[in-house]
Amino acid sequence: MLDRDIEPALSVTPSPWIGTYAGEGGGGLYPLTGTTGSLAVGPPYRDASNASFGVHASRFDLHYLADEQDIGRLGVHRRTSSGWHRLGSVATEGAAPCHVAIDATQSCIAVANYGNGGIAVYRLDQNSGMPIIPPMVYVNDGRGPDPDRQESPHAHWVGFSPDNRTLYATDLGTDAVLAFAFDAQSGTIGSVQTAFRAAPGSGPRHMLFHDSQPGLAYLVCELDSTLVTLDIDGTGNGSVELRERATLPTIPAGWSGHSILAHIGANAAGDRLYVSNRGHDSIAVFALDARGDATPIQHITSGGVSPRFFMILEEEARMMVVHERDHRVTMLDILADGTLASTGNAITVPGAAFALIG
Repeated sequence: MLDRDIEPALSVTPSPWIGTYAGEGGGGLYPLTGTTGSLAVGPPYRDASNASFGVHASRFDLHYLADEQDIGRLGVHRRTSSGWHRLGSVATEGAAPCHVAIDATQSCIAVANYGNGGIAVYRLDQNSGMPIIPPMVYVNDGRGPDPDRQESPHAHWVGFSPDNRTLYATDLGTDAVLAFAFDAQSGTIGSVQTAFRAAPGSGPRHMLFHDSQPGLAYLVCELDSTLVTLDIDGTGNGSVELRERATLPTIPAGWSGHSILAHIGANAAGDRLYVSNRGHDSIAVFALDARGDATPIQHITSGGVSPRFFMILEEEARMMVVHERDHRVTMLDILADGTLASTGNAITVPGAAFALIG
């Protein structure tokens, strides 16, 4: 249950926090200061362990953070003027939860469990915002051609369609994007269908919907480092198909080292798209034209080893990049044309995995 004695966070200034892996030395959620100058890190909030991804619900002023461990959990947290508070957690009914999404009405939340290839969908209590158990659970089956990474299903991302009528899930292990009809009022999902079959061995990781073009999405595939532009055909009430428009590499032509893709994001204007490459250790920048077609315009070093996640800070014209291998958080400038430039601003955060504004 929600602690009624905890004050609301209305007077708290939002600031960046870094989620960390406990197995890599992380002590919880670390505050950062100095996003426009020298970075500094403060003592961690220790009740948010293995926070590898999360979302904030403005309706309840709550943060829902994945606790990515073998027996997965979803933690519910609130930040107030007196600090962070852990209000509870629920089992994700799977292993290694790595992605979380909330629907447009903020009445349901979905979790992707990487370890067992399943997703869980919870209704949220309309008063407290706490997830209601048990969730609806779907566990995929199948495998892909990569014996090391595709020996079984691996759900890696969940997301609700712009019209809030479809829940999508990417499966790195089976090279598929799944779709479920979604009813926000009842908090239920319908039967599963394969909305897109990616190239064998490509390993779909994350999807991103174009903000101003609801019929357009971008899929990034981890194992072959590609960006796939997709046209969305259908609605949540019937068959949904994602049709490939174009596929582009996210690493420069001629580069021969080993690299896997991590994160995707876009600017608020919707004309620049960013992808992080682990191994090449770079951020790829793509220009988006009026149709949403992507053209690569830059590859810039991310400033660390294995950039797992980045966060665009629009007001500061900065990008914060979180590196999982050398536990390094770096800051890049976002220039007027949407390209990036190094600032030399970096700091070590043990077990760094994710960034949020809290």
